[in-house]
Amino acid sequence: MSDRGVEENPMVLLRELLGETLRRRRRAQKRTLRDVSKQANVSLGYLSEIERGHKEPSSELLASVCGALQVRLSEVLAEVSREVAAHERGDEAPQHPQARQVPVLLPSREQAAAAEESRRRRPAAAIAQVRSRHRRGEVSDSVVRAAA
Repeated sequence: MSDRGVEENPMVLLRELLGETLRRRRRAQKRTLRDVSKQANVSLGYLSEIERGHKEPSSELLASVCGALQVRLSEVLAEVSREVAAHERGDEAPQHPQARQVPVLLPSREQAAAAEESRRRRPAAAIAQVRSRHRRGEVSDSVVRAAA
C-alpha cells in the first residue's frame, strides 16, 4: 500500500485500453478495419496501431473513429474509465457488459451512400472555414483532411 492507502498495481496504459475498447466496438459491429479507417479518414495501418495500443490517438482522430463507429466519444471514454478503475481495484478480468448491451445501429446501404455523398459535396465555404480555423491553430491537420 502507498502512503495514501491506494494499493499499487502494475501500470495500465490508457492507449492499450482505448485500443481494446475501439476494437471490441468495431468487431461487435462485424466491421473491418478497412471500412472503419475509410469512414474515419485515417489510414488502415494507423487505426490498426491504435487498436493494438501502439499509438495514442489525438482527440480529433478519436472523435472521428467514434463517429465512424457511430458511438459517442463519452461512451468509449466511460468504458475505458471503468476498465482503469477495475485495474486499480485489482480485478483480474474486467467485465465488458457494454459490448453485449449496446445495440448495434448500422446504417442501411442507402443511408451510408447518402452520408458519403453528402460528405463529398460539402460546401466550399464550410471547407474554407475549417482551413481558416486551422490557420489560427484551432483545429488539427486531420480535421482539415476530414473536411476536404
